[in-house]
Amino acid sequence: MEGVAGGMGHVGGLVLATLLATAVTFFLAPGLVVYPLAAVVVSVAYGWVADEATTARTLALAATVVTVLVLGLIMIYLVARSFPAFRAMGLDILTKTDGTLWASSEAIYSLVPMMWGTLVTTLIAVVIAAPLGVAGAVFISEMAPDWARNVLKPAVEALAGIPSIVYGFIGFTVLNRFMMDEFALPDFGSLFVVGTVIGAMALPTVVSVAEDAITSVPGPMKDGSLALGATGWQTTTDVTVPAAFSGISAAVLLGVGRAVGETMAATVILANVTELPDPLYDVFGNTITLTSLIASQYGIASGLQMSALFAAGVVLFVTVLGLSLGSQYIERRMQRKLGGSE
Repeated sequence: MEGVAGGMGHVGGLVLATLLATAVTFFLAPGLVVYPLAAVVVSVAYGWVADEATTARTLALAATVVTVLVLGLIMIYLVARSFPAFRAMGLDILTKTDGTLWASSEAIYSLVPMMWGTLVTTLIAVVIAAPLGVAGAVFISEMAPDWARNVLKPAVEALAGIPSIVYGFIGFTVLNRFMMDEFALPDFGSLFVVGTVIGAMALPTVVSVAEDAITSVPGPMKDGSLALGATGWQTTTDVTVPAAFSGISAAVLLGVGRAVGETMAATVILANVTELPDPLYDVFGNTITLTSLIASQYGIASGLQMSALFAAGVVLFVTVLGLSLGSQYIERRMQRKLGGSE
């Protein structure tokens, strides 16, 4: 810590001290926070004039520390608020599959139906988004002429900006009605419809990120393959895609993360059914997902029910954290492999 402070100098120390004073005042006396905040503005302005580089490093350090603290506090808050539900239900909250699974009047809360609904919709979304997204990225980066690439790339990125509730509403009014009319499914949605809609939502993310990864493959690698007599398609499948695999896998996992954490599309389409489908593999059932459970019940929840909703948030947090760690592992492994370390 002394080394950090020494590297900052008096300018960095001044900025850091005013930032720390602002944080302490915010928690202890929020009404007085304006005064240390004004001191932060003055110290940053002075530091920017006196030593711009040190001030920039100090602000970057402060932003990093605040980000880590905020994420840590969110995790602690989630676990603390969910603890009463875990204490009351024990492992049944994650394993109970028979009898009543979710009943506020009986203080029974099992997340198994919601976890199953989340798993099914995520798998359907991945089956749709992964192959189509990678194929689209390969086409845009390797096969499309320049004029088509200049049109398709911005169009795909624009699709990623459409609000999820719009996708959900279209899925409910168009796709769900089609399933009702043609296959006589219930009119309150199904896991298949939700998975299809979420897959379509994740598709622009997969295409955009995977295309960036494929484009970043060095040109000499492709040129060397072509010089050895490989065709353009062989170069794409045997050189370009394997070299960009870490980025492509990250793109797919980002799409999976969006599928796992999607709320509004699932809430719009699904009814509030908290039972497992019968049979279990029935993808046309309408079992609720973890996110739609939280969105549909938080407004009326209190006490143990609210704690159970926080428990659902903990399950989602752990799932997304696992996906993130998995993507980092894949990226490191591919870097070692492509670098000749294994």
